[in-house]
Amino acid sequence: MIKQAIIPLAGLGTRLLPLSSVFAKELLPINGKPGIEYILDECIEAGVKEIIFIISKKKEIIKKYFYNDEFYKKIIKKKKDEKIKNEYKKILFYKKKLKFVYQNTPLGTGDAVLKTENLIKNKYFLLLLPDDLIIKKNCSKSMIEVHKKYKSSVMASMKVNKNSVNRWGIYSISKNLDKYNFSISDVIEKPSIKKAPSNYAVIGRYILPRGIFKILSNQGKGKGGEIHITDAIKKMIDGGTKFVGHKFSGKYLDCGTMNGYIKSTLEISKLWKFAWLEQVMSV
Repeated sequence: MIKQAIIPLAGLGTRLLPLSSVFAKELLPINGKPGIEYILDECIEAGVKEIIFIISKKKEIIKKYFYNDEFYKKIIKKKKDEKIKNEYKKILFYKKKLKFVYQNTPLGTGDAVLKTENLIKNKYFLLLLPDDLIIKKNCSKSMIEVHKKYKSSVMASMKVNKNSVNRWGIYSISKNLDKYNFSISDVIEKPSIKKAPSNYAVIGRYILPRGIFKILSNQGKGKGGEIHITDAIKKMIDGGTKFVGHKFSGKYLDCGTMNGYIKSTLEISKLWKFAWLEQVMSV
């Protein structure tokens, strides 16, 4: 069973400048709710018991968001507002599941994951990249079911336009296992349109084996002077570790760019509107 999740939050957020120069992008509201809470809810609904945030000193506001008890206690005493009380209860619920580690030098997702090695207890763990929101269906939950079925590592996959494969990490598929899952023989970062082995792209949800820490600890810096998680995964695949690609059925939203953030807000607000209408009509 997957009981732990890692969420890297120490990135500089350059795709969301200038907002990210003064504020942690993960706390930006999407339809009135911080983006990071959608990721937390996905983890908790999937049965995860402990969630490890990787932050930097520059992004300690994320930790403060969950440890602002004095503020809540004062405002609740003064206002006696049930809405504020419920908000504080929600924060306390999240806080019980959180641990924090630091990555003060931005050296890539692989380096961020390596910082958590001493905290990961089980054979497998979940890794979620917070810029990637998946709504309508719980991707992590369905990936855990795939992990149970095939007893393997699992990576989320989405079919993309063939003309845009050079913007994504792309899977090389050795065989289809069923309608929604396939065996991965390679992962190629941003291949040319002509050389792409498929048009199934890597999305930021992974179930990884604990053995990846050994690979990462011996791995040098790659492109851009960073330690890439994809390079470690490729080494594990080449060494015979089984990885399954999962074609998730939810809707993918990229909230890591300004345009993507706006689109994510609009898309999620539509869902809330439809849910509200259904509730009204059922009365």
